[in-house]
Amino acid sequence: MKFLVDNALAPRLAGALQEAGHDAVHLLSLGMESSSDQDIIKFAAKGSRVVITADADFSRILALESRTKPSLLVFRGELPRRFGPLAKLFLRHLPSCESSLEQGAVVIITPSRIRIRELPIASPRKS
Repeated sequence: MKFLVDNALAPRLAGALQEAGHDAVHLLSLGMESSSDQDIIKFAAKGSRVVITADADFSRILALESRTKPSLLVFRGELPRRFGPLAKLFLRHLPSCESSLEQGAVVIITPSRIRIRELPIASPRKS
C-alpha cells in the first residue's frame, strides 16, 4: 500500500512510515505543498495512494464528488503532535483497516476509536 502524507502532518511522519517498510511520501518532498485539495486527491487517486491527513476537507470533497478513490486516513481529536507517537498509532491501527483502505474507504482515527466508512460517501440530499 502506498501513502501520501498531507501538509497537515509533519514530513517526518512519511519517513517513519518508510522506516516501517511502507511506500510513503510527503507533499513537501514532491513539491506539492501549495497544491489544492482537489489536485492532491487527483494525484493520490492516479498513483493509488492513500491520503493521510488531519484535514477534514478531504472527506467533504470525496463525498461531494462521489469518489471511490483515493482512500483517506484522517487523524482527529487530541492526538500526539510528534511524528513518532503518531506513526506508532497509525501502524497499530493499520492491520484493522488495511483491507478497507485497499477497497476504498475513509478511516478516521481518534485517540479512543477507529471508524471506517466505505467509499463512495453518499452526499446529503436536498429536499
